[in-house]
Amino acid sequence: MKKILLVLVVAMMAVSCNNTVKKEASEEKMETSKIEYKSFGDVITDENVVSKEAMQEKYASLKPGDTVAVKFKTEVKSVCQSKGCWMRMDLGEEEAMVKFKDYAFFMPKDIAGQEVIVDGVAFVEEMSVDEQRHYAEDAGKTPEEVAAITAPKRTLSFMSNGVLIPVEDKQ
Repeated sequence: MKKILLVLVVAMMAVSCNNTVKKEASEEKMETSKIEYKSFGDVITDENVVSKEAMQEKYASLKPGDTVAVKFKTEVKSVCQSKGCWMRMDLGEEEAMVKFKDYAFFMPKDIAGQEVIVDGVAFVEEMSVDEQRHYAEDAGKTPEEVAAITAPKRTLSFMSNGVLIPVEDKQ
């Protein structure tokens, strides 16, 4: 009986020590996740955001005409240098072309290289040569690069209703 009691006391001590460590790690994680954002478009939160890798998987399963509502976070590769009316976001070997719902808001032109959160609808479409050339001109490509576009292209597209850009800490 004494052995059973001793084993129970030791087990309880081990469990309580383990809970303390988990609680401390949880509190530390909560403190570091408080990031301030500048919001564009609809008000969105930084909750339930999927990773770049998860977004790649979602796009891989889409066929032209399919859509999926999603919120994801990844790096901005480029932004329209004319008005900020679109951006391209990193998805590994591919990029997602992000446009803004109802042309209602625009992005700052200098956010390339930053990670942002976008909320909206992902879909796959076939982009015409004319549309590709238009976006290439907006991106500041040379006339030779624009002229080199000669075939329609399957594109990963995203219609965003809201964007969060992290605010740099000025301390």
